[in-house]
Amino acid sequence: GARDTRPACRRSIVAAHHGRHHRRLTAAMPNPKGIFVVIELTGVLAADIASVQRKHDPRLAALWPPHVTLIGSSGAGPILADTPIEDLRAALGGVAARTEPLSLRFEAPLRFADRDLVVLPIEPHGAIRKLYEDLKGSGVRTHQARYPFTPHCTLTMYPPLARERERRLLAMRFEHPLVIDRLFVYLTRDPQPAKRLLELPLGPG
Repeated sequence: GARDTRPACRRSIVAAHHGRHHRRLTAAMPNPKGIFVVIELTGVLAADIASVQRKHDPRLAALWPPHVTLIGSSGAGPILADTPIEDLRAALGGVAARTEPLSLRFEAPLRFADRDLVVLPIEPHGAIRKLYEDLKGSGVRTHQARYPFTPHCTLTMYPPLARERERRLLAMRFEHPLVIDRLFVYLTRDPQPAKRLLELPLGPG
């Protein structure tokens, strides 16, 4: 058969959303509320993506700043909401202190199969994979995730995705680097905006 030449992150996102098994699993597992570990975007990159979100998905823009989720979405589900802040700081802060800052880039936008969801994927291997694995293995208790680890920034997820809007979103490119020099820990409070619990700089400080 033909060789799949898509980057690994694009294959993993699409594969995670195809197949009857995954569709049944998704239907049976509503996304639990809890604590998320995210990378907040900064500078021109954050401003550009926030502008797109406000235009195409105001509800998403009101709930979260532009970000990439490390713990809480794919790979590992949210941390249990009753986890004490002191435990979060000890476990996650230790990982952050051992991790040097990173600079990555977003790939071309991608629509999740069978969903009104357009994201900017990141290659899920290398340094960001190690950071995710270290956070997951830090001892915090998490819910089960729906999908394999597929780091990304969401451009739109709530409104129905008409074909012309999808075409415009998929044509966008964001060339500025994603600089990761700190992690943020949030408690979700839908339908209210997420509440920031911790800010954890990367590196020994």
